[in-house]
Amino acid sequence: MKVLTEFKEFAVKGNVIDLAVGIIIGAAFGKVVSSLVSDIIMPPIGLLISNVDFKDLAYVIGGTAEVPISIKYGLFIQTLLDFVIVAFSIFMAVKVLNKMKKEEKKEEAKKDDSITESN
Repeated sequence: MKVLTEFKEFAVKGNVIDLAVGIIIGAAFGKVVSSLVSDIIMPPIGLLISNVDFKDLAYVIGGTAEVPISIKYGLFIQTLLDFVIVAFSIFMAVKVLNKMKKEEKKEEAKKDDSITESN
């Protein structure tokens, strides 16, 4: 019964809703970043590197001419770039949030000091 009560408190506090919103926004953000990398960043880079389309970069290791078996390192490069952009964006967001928390704590400390001084 205690577990049910704890779960109810957890769900009612909004943690589950916050988590769901974060996951949904994260998935949408991931799609935006993937589009940014594949549709905007990689084409000019490919143009600079002798009209290379990174989606086509692969090393064929076997199979047939119709159905080759290949290592698609071009797609891996794009995915890696996606990851770096998402990771950097999250890093910057956390950095801003931490800064805001520090400023909020400073303001609370100033309020506490002013209340103490007035008494």
